[in-house]
Amino acid sequence: MTAPPQQAPGRPGSAGSLATYVFAVCGPDRPAHPGPASGHAGGGPLRFLDVGPLRAVVQDVPADAFSESALRERLTDPAELERCARTHHDVVTAAASGGPTVPLPLATLYLGDERARAALAESQDRFRTVLDRTAGRVEWAVKVYLTQSGAPSGTAAPPGTPQPGRPGSEAGAGRAYLNRLRGLRQEREQRQERALAAAEQVDSAVRELAAGSVRRRPHGPEATGEGRTQVMNAAYLIAEDSGGELASTIGRLRGSPDFDGIEIDISGPWAPYSFTDGAVHAGHQ
Repeated sequence: MTAPPQQAPGRPGSAGSLATYVFAVCGPDRPAHPGPASGHAGGGPLRFLDVGPLRAVVQDVPADAFSESALRERLTDPAELERCARTHHDVVTAAASGGPTVPLPLATLYLGDERARAALAESQDRFRTVLDRTAGRVEWAVKVYLTQSGAPSGTAAPPGTPQPGRPGSEAGAGRAYLNRLRGLRQEREQRQERALAAAEQVDSAVRELAAGSVRRRPHGPEATGEGRTQVMNAAYLIAEDSGGELASTIGRLRGSPDFDGIEIDISGPWAPYSFTDGAVHAGHQ
């Protein structure tokens, strides 16, 4: 799965050789063009590649710019990674606007059309299963955070600090300090437990609307920023016409007294990235 992309006729590695980049797989009932997106800069126009009864959204791209080594170098640059990911997402979104679509991972490349067709054909049954499951449905992301609102305030006084109006021994001050630390720790634990209970309440409510759900490991502070802790990171497969019901459900939860100091973020609708069930692996083939 790590062979370099097939070169166009001529010497391998020669200028002008092309690889086949695959964005997504769709059902057969599609218009003549994949949609308004333009694909990766420097590549050819987006087009459909027939894979049995299915159609793949593909683009001819320069093999030298999309070789395994070139991609490795490009995708370690955050700005370039963002550009490639955004282009990939825009094409998948445009394709999904026309009907059920299976998004493929970023940088799925093949050794030309015949290799792409052969490899994708091996996954036809899985593609059809995903297309049937996601027809008329979209993905929504739901994240729950514990914020600093309502967090324990103040800091514990160091041992030996006299208490105003209550002179006492150093030992007494030390005990008070330890009690203060214990109380702060217990309060943090209680807040964490309450946040986890709130996350389960959110998950239970949204799953009533969903045909499928995926729970992922919560992001750390490097992604969420200071001042809030992510306690739930989930995606749900929901009917296209149920977005309003989802918004009402989240609004009701946000207004509950149990959610003081709890944030709920939702985003979508997206193509069903989380529900492809590994229909195909990314990489050069």
